[in-house]
Amino acid sequence: MNTIHRNLLSTTIVLLFGLGLFFNGTDGFKAFTAEEARLLKLQEEKPEVPDLVLEDSKGYSYTWDEFQGKYVFITFFYTACTTICPQLETNMAKVYREVPRESLGKDIVFLSISFAPDQDTPAALTKYKAYFGSDGETWRMARITNEGELNALLEAFGVIVIPDNNGNFTHNSAFYLVEREGRLQEVLDYRDVDGAAAVVDSYLKMEAN
Repeated sequence: MNTIHRNLLSTTIVLLFGLGLFFNGTDGFKAFTAEEARLLKLQEEKPEVPDLVLEDSKGYSYTWDEFQGKYVFITFFYTACTTICPQLETNMAKVYREVPRESLGKDIVFLSISFAPDQDTPAALTKYKAYFGSDGETWRMARITNEGELNALLEAFGVIVIPDNNGNFTHNSAFYLVEREGRLQEVLDYRDVDGAAAVVDSYLKMEAN
């Protein structure tokens, strides 16, 4: 075998090996980034909301059973955020306004969950929700004060939160739609308001038929 053929063979082997690793690492070419892989895993596994207690802006505490039989449209945020969160909640407000009034509170509830419960007291949540038109009922802003319960929910939904020790966080963001029995149904791009509103509308119409 001459040198050229040996080099071609070596190159081919390396490429095939790398392709095999890429295939396995991207779940059969279906996910090309870590974030896409995370979203794909969530869509396939559809995790259930773990046991937890929420405290809303009124200081009222309740379990997830509060939402039994309803869709829940969720974001994760913290009130001191000056980067993604304001746009996230602004876009959530746009989706909220697209839902028929008769469905709000009856068929679907909007829920913004703070992952900084020490900072985001009921008073802070009350102030923050006023910026976006949250009414505290059909769209609630709440916190989970139990650290274990909060971490379990974040892990189940693939929410990455990294504190910087100065009261701020690096985090990923999305819209999460939980179905009536408490299982994650959809993870949606928070930047695509029309797309998210259309998905919500499709589920509400499907239930109505």
